[in-house]
Amino acid sequence: MKFGFNPLALLVLAGLLSSCDHPNNTRAERPEPPARTVQVAPVILRPVEHALTVTGTLLAREDATIAAQVAGQLEKLHVDVGDAVNAGQELALIDTTSYEASARQSAANLARAAASAANAAQNLKRIENLQQDKIASTSDLDLAIAEDARARAEVKAAEAADAIARLNLERSRVCAPFEGTIAQRVASAGEYVTAGTPIARLVKTDPLRLRLEVPERDSPAVRLGQTVRVAVEGDSNVYRGRLARIAPAIREADRMLQVEADVPNPGGLRAGLFARAQIVVNERDTAVSVPSRAVLTFAGVEKVVIVNDGKAVERTVATGRRGADWIEITSGVKPGQKVVLDPGGLRTGQPLIIQGAPPEHDNLESGG
Repeated sequence: MKFGFNPLALLVLAGLLSSCDHPNNTRAERPEPPARTVQVAPVILRPVEHALTVTGTLLAREDATIAAQVAGQLEKLHVDVGDAVNAGQELALIDTTSYEASARQSAANLARAAASAANAAQNLKRIENLQQDKIASTSDLDLAIAEDARARAEVKAAEAADAIARLNLERSRVCAPFEGTIAQRVASAGEYVTAGTPIARLVKTDPLRLRLEVPERDSPAVRLGQTVRVAVEGDSNVYRGRLARIAPAIREADRMLQVEADVPNPGGLRAGLFARAQIVVNERDTAVSVPSRAVLTFAGVEKVVIVNDGKAVERTVATGRRGADWIEITSGVKPGQKVVLDPGGLRTGQPLIIQGAPPEHDNLESGG
């Protein structure tokens, strides 16, 4: 039997033998990443306040539609939209001619009734004296007593009529029931109005009433008198108020608790504005926190890098409240651990060379 020479087979065999002699050559070794000089800061417990973030609407403290209380022609309307008025200030005047005449007539009727009553009283006294002297009869005395009673009743009726006439005259001058601002002018001078016809809408906007909705899970922490911070769209100011009213029950439809705060209005707030508010439920809470520079965010995941045996270790964290230069960590790290500042590009296992803490971190550790 003859065997032929195959050069290609010899080359394959030689390659296999070579790979058996050097088993580690097929896998390139990954070099250890170089050490990196970093700054670190400790995870600390920071004294902070606990506040509930809620939304609501600013409402007028008082809101009333001022209506005519008597009928007549509206002679004058002294106010317009935006005018500030004081309590008791005259807003409008309804034709007073007929009411002044009625008041004069009722006053005259009262005077006449009073005179008749005085005359009846004198006549009764005279009859009583005559009756004692056996000059006047018993029937004369009875008649004088009845006349005196009738005259006194007429006085009371005249007094009531006079009071109504004077009240109608007073009500022909429409006055503001409280201090506020005219939000709407409904009627105009020259119109005939009847009792109940709206004339103007008056609102009181200092303080404003802030109506808020608190979720059921947060409702146990809400108390009267707690501080409320308020912000509105387009205004950089933060306004402060106090929780003044709390509903006695949670609303079944949406499991929300309605609360109201009184917010002083220096002039920049208006009723009807949507507001974002924070109810401070605990002024002496604590939070596990790290400097803002220690937190990385990528694809919606927040991470920090801690130092473990001189090497970098990535940790996924959950964050909460935030300050000017710090972030609360609700899970992922513990107080006392060291986090790397500006950890971008670090890999888990990479050696670290620790520098001194920056000046702002010194302030952080001291509670600043």
